[in-house]
Amino acid sequence: MPLPEVHAVLGRSLRPPYPAGSEVAEFGMGCFWGAEKLFWNTPGVVTTAVGYSGGETPNPTYDEVCTGRTGHIETVRVVFDPKQITYGDLLRVFWDEHDPTQGMRQGGDQGTQYRSAILTHGEAQQREAEASRDAFQARLKAAGMGTITTEIRPAPEFYFAEAYHQGYLQKNPNGYCPNHATGVTLPADFFKSEGAAQRVADAANAIEQAR
Repeated sequence: MPLPEVHAVLGRSLRPPYPAGSEVAEFGMGCFWGAEKLFWNTPGVVTTAVGYSGGETPNPTYDEVCTGRTGHIETVRVVFDPKQITYGDLLRVFWDEHDPTQGMRQGGDQGTQYRSAILTHGEAQQREAEASRDAFQARLKAAGMGTITTEIRPAPEFYFAEAYHQGYLQKNPNGYCPNHATGVTLPADFFKSEGAAQRVADAANAIEQAR
């Protein structure tokens, strides 16, 4: 898929290789235009890109995805510097800024591509994502809201979306950007402590395996 050379806001490449030490996270939270803007405005994020994940058709087009027949999710790829921002901080943006209880839609956007998803890179991300889901579900229940439908699974292949979708709201500042946040949030210290605990556990496991 032909892409811009650099990100419209952050000025860095959309494609790998990414800067040494950076990590990748991927999320589906409805229309990827607004979701991408949330993450490019988050300090510590190196670059972002939008694309399609989790379907059957290789390298689909937007029109194909919109038919609902390919099974893809509108996905935001977030490349971040773990020295400046944790994966838990990105999860907080994810949970706080959309409604993860709506199944195959976000608000008026209906279809398979709008479903909520966390597509993980590695076991540490998988475990932290699951822990954050459980904690957020408790907060939703306390607020009288529904059950989370978010998919959490290892990231499948990410196919970059067409060039006009990349950085869309920078190019079209008055473009479509609905807010589906529930108003429910998790304390920032949950993610900090959960991530720290997970990193300690991963280090201990690595030491044990090396023995």
